[in-house]
Amino acid sequence: MEDIDSGPLHHQAASSCCKMSDLMSEKITIVEDLFKSREPVPEMKAIYFISPTAKCVDAFIADFKTKPKYKAAYVYFTDYCPDELFNNMKLYCAKYIRVCKEINMSFMPQEAQVFTCDNPGAFQSIYSPNSQDKMNTLETMADQLVSLCATLDEYPGVRYKKDANMENAKTLAELVDDKLAKHYELDDSGKKKGKTQAQLLIVERGFDPVSPILHELTYQAMAYDLIDIQEDTYKYKAEDGPEKEAQLSEDDQLWIKLRHKHIAEVAEQIPKLVKEIAASKKKPGGKITIANLSQMMKKMPAFRKQMTEKKVHLHLAEDCMKHYSNEVEKLCKAEQDLAVGSDVEGVKVKDAMRTLLPVLLHPYNPPDKIRAVLLYIFSLSGTTTENLNKLIQHVKIEDQQEFILNWKALGVPIITSPSFFSRKPTRRDRSQEDTYKLSRWTPVIKDVMEDAVENKLETKEWPHLSESPAAWNGSGAVSARQKHKASSQDERRTGSRLIVFVVGGMSYSEMRCAYEVTQTVKSCEVIIGSSHILTPTGLLNDIKALSKAPMETLTIEERSNA
Repeated sequence: MEDIDSGPLHHQAASSCCKMSDLMSEKITIVEDLFKSREPVPEMKAIYFISPTAKCVDAFIADFKTKPKYKAAYVYFTDYCPDELFNNMKLYCAKYIRVCKEINMSFMPQEAQVFTCDNPGAFQSIYSPNSQDKMNTLETMADQLVSLCATLDEYPGVRYKKDANMENAKTLAELVDDKLAKHYELDDSGKKKGKTQAQLLIVERGFDPVSPILHELTYQAMAYDLIDIQEDTYKYKAEDGPEKEAQLSEDDQLWIKLRHKHIAEVAEQIPKLVKEIAASKKKPGGKITIANLSQMMKKMPAFRKQMTEKKVHLHLAEDCMKHYSNEVEKLCKAEQDLAVGSDVEGVKVKDAMRTLLPVLLHPYNPPDKIRAVLLYIFSLSGTTTENLNKLIQHVKIEDQQEFILNWKALGVPIITSPSFFSRKPTRRDRSQEDTYKLSRWTPVIKDVMEDAVENKLETKEWPHLSESPAAWNGSGAVSARQKHKASSQDERRTGSRLIVFVVGGMSYSEMRCAYEVTQTVKSCEVIIGSSHILTPTGLLNDIKALSKAPMETLTIEERSNA
């Protein structure tokens, strides 16, 4: 973009990895929305950063067809542009287009090791029995995964979790494998690219229904569960004034430091934050010289930013603690016992109903009771119709049964006959690991990540679609248990990448696992992605909506893609 001295940048969605200040430093003076009416600036060149859709291309053509709005256009598509759209642009705007490039950016980088397809509507498309566009959604997802691999310059081996009830992971894996082969067949230099040291694993949401339903006590997961944070914006009221809002993003260094820590550790930081904030308000003593002042002025922006971060997290941590001491702490013991299958002392839970009853008898709000009932059912791998009906009457959720019954659309057993015993997957032994009493559950995805890194994934359970590169064939496996010398977090990893994709949404606790395994192993970077990020409330609402008629599903779709 260096040959463009200045001009407006037209974007279809605000990018998650670029701030206005970054654009200003590249001499981009205006950023405007392609679909809003704009003043013509005929002396300026414009950069268009758009999706290759008919809607975007039509809006672009309208800018130049009759009376050109700008001196010239530099067009960057977030993905492959179909010939028909490209030819239309050529037909009407050829003499204004200086550059037309396709860049692989159809996925959303969410955090350092997390990406999404930015499509919450995918949940309905894939799992609703009334869905009309399941195949289209999987196709688009496959393109986005290829786009991710191309951006990382990886050509991974592809595997998926085999499931007797569900075919989505397999279908998506086949599509991705096929599209990757086509993508790397046509190399710019005319050479075919070989497999790189990477592996892509695809799983379905139903493979671990427990993790997104539990009350999590790590800071990020807890905040998004208990506090109404919309689009990563936390709204809070300062004692001395109006409502403020803060972005929880990679730009906030304190957030990066705290987000995966247990709330107990975050709470320990509260007095320290209070002290630092109080100290910052005191006037500096001693003589003030011109030199001192100029030094202070230089440090001001960074200092102010740090202070703001401290204030934000003081409020957010206290908010979380308030919820925790009010209700959540009492709920967590029963939830953990049901999820793990044993209590704090390691004694096996023999009668799950006895664990569930105290929760049902306490005046918790209905969503919390629904979550506990679900954990009870998951712990038994399904219950009888008779038993479920009793529970539904007891919790008085006769009109909200879909929150529970609709899990079957994800292949999760809810109703089973008394004679049916399903084999529970064996979990990794974590009895030696230090855990908080109310955080004993480990998301199943962490077992998968560690098994993959140690080359322990069963081929029967995790079929290979294409021959995986050498490092994943036993010749280059690294142990997740190995202790490595501490190395700086920013050191370039020379090892391989493991990309895990969850069809139908991932939880914040699963995102955390990618960082934890990467930190333990050092030689393998784990990246996790999904159609979108889940909160327990959002997931329950999605589950409930699965049985709605197609017309209603359509409005959900439109809203999520708007």
